Formats: sequence, C-alpha cells, structure tokens
Amino acid sequence: MPPLNLGNQQPKTPLNAEHAWRATADRARDVVLFFDFDGTLAPVDDDPTAVRPAPNVLTALEALAPHVRRIAIVSARPVDFLRDHLGGLAGIDLYGLYGLEHSHSGGETVTEPAALPWVPTMSELAEQARAELPPGALVEYKRLSVALHWRTAPQLGELVQEWGRAQAERLGLRAQPGRMVLELKPPVDRDKGMVIGETVRDAGGAWYFGDDVSDIKAFAALRARAAADPGFLGVCVAVANPETGHEVADAADLTLDSPAALAEFLTDALRHLT
Repeated sequence: MPPLNLGNQQPKTPLNAEHAWRATADRARDVVLFFDFDGTLAPVDDDPTAVRPAPNVLTALEALAPHVRRIAIVSARPVDFLRDHLGGLAGIDLYGLYGLEHSHSGGETVTEPAALPWVPTMSELAEQARAELPPGALVEYKRLSVALHWRTAPQLGELVQEWGRAQAERLGLRAQPGRMVLELKPPVDRDKGMVIGETVRDAGGAWYFGDDVSDIKAFAALRARAAADPGFLGVCVAVANPETGHEVADAADLTLDSPAALAEFLTDALRHLT
C-alpha cells in the first residue's frame, strides 16, 4: 500500500476509519497513539476528583500497547493523578499539565524547570480564589496551575471567567479555556501541540484523540508533521460533546460520540493490528 497521509487532509474531509487502521497496521511499530484524559478516556464529572476512565477503555489500551510504538496520555491533569487513575497500566508515557510534567514508562515525574518558580504563586492564587469566588465555583489546585470550574453552577460562568482573566493579567499568567473551566497556568511555553510535535519527529505516524479546545493544538501539530513529510500518517479524532460546540469536531478527521464509544472503537481496531 502506498503511503497514506491522512493528517495532511483538511478538517471535515471524509475519512474511513477502517482504511486508517489498515494503514496504521502497515507501520504500527512506528506509530504513537496519543490520548487526552478528561472527556476522552474518561467522562467529565461534576466533581473533577471523581472522574474515572470509561468501562473497557484501559483494557483496550493495554491490548493495543504491544502492537504500536508507544501510547501516551497528554492531559491538563498532573502526572500523579494520571498514574493513580490508569490502574497500573504499564509502559505508558504521561504528559501532565499540558506538558509541564512528564513521566516515561512508569519512571519518575520530571517537571519543566521554568515552571517551578511559579508554585508559590499558584498556591496563593488557589487560596485567593477559594476566598473570593462565590459558592458553586470549584477551585482545583494542581501545584503548577489552578483550574476554576463552574460546571455545577453554570450561572457563574461569566463571573468566574472575568475574575480568572483579571488574575491572569495581574500575575502574568496564561488563561486556558476549557469545558466549563478556565485554567490559569505559568507563562511557560509548553502546550499539547508542542508535546506532540516533539514526540512525533522521528515517528512514522500518530493518532490523537481529544475533546477540548486545547486539543486543537495537538491536531495542528499532527497536520504540520504530515505537511512536512508525505510519508507520515496522522489521524485526528474528536470525542464529541455539546460544550465545545463544533470547534473540536470540525478540526478533526473522525468524530466519536463519547469515551464509551472510544473504548469500542479501540477494541475494534485490534482486529487490524493483530
């Protein structure tokens, strides 16, 4: 089969998933599978601490791992959270806090040095948010970032975002919007697109599965790699949800309905890779 450059397609170009998996099978040992966590591997929950992977998704990842070059989780969650919620899954690379932390194959967690001086600022900001934001706004402190959630109180969305953006401007932080959340993080040049761009430099192909606006940068990184190398296989998959509208789905090659549907999709893929 000639090289298939799916990642070079424009978004919304019709793509046959079975064809894409067959093309992946031809070079599986050189393909990386990337996954976001919240909203992709796991359903979003009102309580971010209560989130768990969808049924069968970890089983599917474990079955796929021996047949591809690498599986990596790229998330806004800290590495320690990801490790605790992946059920001891071995041989997986973890990129937490948009790449400010990483751990390869169960190794130690490494923090981006430029982010470390911001830990005290983030701790103080979390305390300030808890004191100043009204009941119903949930403050999630992640050591190197602070996430401000309004999922259980949608009427607070505008207020929380206004407060968060004002603090970002005051402190010189970056504000990352998401699904009923605004995340404040250090002004350090790390994001999902950079993680993917670096990881696939010498890979023969990659799939990225995501559900939120921060994942669009990962899609763009795959498309850029494909544009530079016609032999590279890149596939962008959106896990649909009503909160990001059509923005993420329109940027992807394929769309799935939910994390549960992703588990089925990955299980079905095994027949092409084994």
